[in-house]
Amino acid sequence: MSKADKMLAILWLLKTKKQMTAKQLANELEIHIRSVYRYIDSLCASGVPIIADSGHNGGYRLLYDLTKAPLFFGMDEQKALVHASKFAEEAGYPFGDALNRAVSKLKRYTNPNQSEEIDRHEKGIDVISPKPDSSLNSFLQELEISVADGKTLTIVYQKGYQASLQERRVDPYGLTYWKGKWYVIAYCHLRRNIRSFRVDRIQSLSITDIIFKKPESFSTRQFFLQNLLPDRENQNQLLTVCIQGTPHAINDLCNHWLFGHAIVERSKNRAYFKLDESAISTYVPNFLLTYGTTVDVLEPTFLKEKLVDAVSKLLYHHQKSELD
Repeated sequence: MSKADKMLAILWLLKTKKQMTAKQLANELEIHIRSVYRYIDSLCASGVPIIADSGHNGGYRLLYDLTKAPLFFGMDEQKALVHASKFAEEAGYPFGDALNRAVSKLKRYTNPNQSEEIDRHEKGIDVISPKPDSSLNSFLQELEISVADGKTLTIVYQKGYQASLQERRVDPYGLTYWKGKWYVIAYCHLRRNIRSFRVDRIQSLSITDIIFKKPESFSTRQFFLQNLLPDRENQNQLLTVCIQGTPHAINDLCNHWLFGHAIVERSKNRAYFKLDESAISTYVPNFLLTYGTTVDVLEPTFLKEKLVDAVSKLLYHHQKSELD
């Protein structure tokens, strides 16, 4: 048993048996009494308030409030939890109130030196992202509960901004956060297939009493990415896209979530990608427009045509609005 394990064992013994002498602790753990003294000193130095009562009925005990804390974390662990809470908050984590209470408890059970260090590290990291939609919290909480309990949902869903509302019965397999949006991956009883639903397009939901069982090997993360990224296993169905540009533009393009996964070969001023035709025809042209004249499409030819068409439509739109 390592030193850390023995210190944790002492902590649990004091939590369960309330008060023990050094000899009792040594006998329980089958270690020398001098080791007990050293471990007690180390625990106190780390911020654990252990009280030593002298006299015939004396011994070591924990402060009453401390018995409410189930775990004790090292400084790096505390720092990581505080930092992680910042990322969660910026992502619109639906259980933010509980998270804040947990961080408050974490800070409460530290000594002044540790508390000061945590504050220094907390101020050292900031996360900047689009402001989360707090109105989704109740939906996200109900969805998370439904996922955990394996209960079927009835949702009223708007597929697109102009689409009409549809009622769906779904078995939610998991929640995914992607580029500022929350998605629920679920089996749709209407389509008889697994689909992803944007949470901000759910107009209402209700949890039913119907129990479902998620496939054991199913991964919401893998499913979501497979629907976003090109299928590298079917190379014959993918087309080669060659783009030339400034080193900065090519480097930025290769770091993009789609192009970064599709890259085949690259140099300082040129990169080759394997993408499916639907992405090249829809998403890619509009995205490449943001690079302006810093990139040139060398192949395929129809991607060039899509770019020209996109620019023409954009020009026509703004010229028309100016005339109106």
